Amino acid sequence: MKALVIIDMQNDFMPGGALAVPGGDQIIPLVNKLQEKFDLVIATQDWHPENHSSFADNHHDKENFDTTVIDGLEQTLWPVHCVQTTDGADFHPHMNAARIEAIFRKGTDPAIDSYSGFYDNAHKKATGLTGYLKGKGVTSLYFCGLAAEYCVSFSVLDAIEEGFKVTLYEDATRALDEAAFEKMKTQIIEKGGRLKLAGELV
Repeated sequence: MKALVIIDMQNDFMPGGALAVPGGDQIIPLVNKLQEKFDLVIATQDWHPENHSSFADNHHDKENFDTTVIDGLEQTLWPVHCVQTTDGADFHPHMNAARIEAIFRKGTDPAIDSYSGFYDNAHKKATGLTGYLKGKGVTSLYFCGLAAEYCVSFSVLDAIEEGFKVTLYEDATRALDEAAFEKMKTQIIEKGGRLKLAGELV
């Protein structure tokens, strides 16, 4: 069985949002069309508390996009985004959410960031996504969403490690930094993932 995984199609990652991904809204029609091709559609959602350690505002003398070390892990410090229950954390209103069967929220622990939909960045806590998918008999995962080189790519790499056959629709994602995404695509291919164009499917 195959499933579509939609990563973080939230208002704060859209143009005009707190952590806008250039062209993030441009993929919405394609993401909506993709859902029609899958029997199972799930989504992830960044869901941060206000005191999250990844927010630059919560660090003295730090600016947005600075880096620091938190509990031994290098951490990019982000603008405050996707705070629980805020409009910025909601899915974009033009994205069809009716076919989404389950939503897995991440980044809820203030002490550690979670790019991947499967684990926090230290791989200490799982979201339950692997168990959910395997319980459904899913063997193949197809990814789209935002942002390409962070939450999408980290989710893809974890999915490969969890034993799924994985495809990333590279025309159904957008990056903050295209050069960084190119590096992540190389990792994905080296690990056994595939890159395809969703436009060829829909």
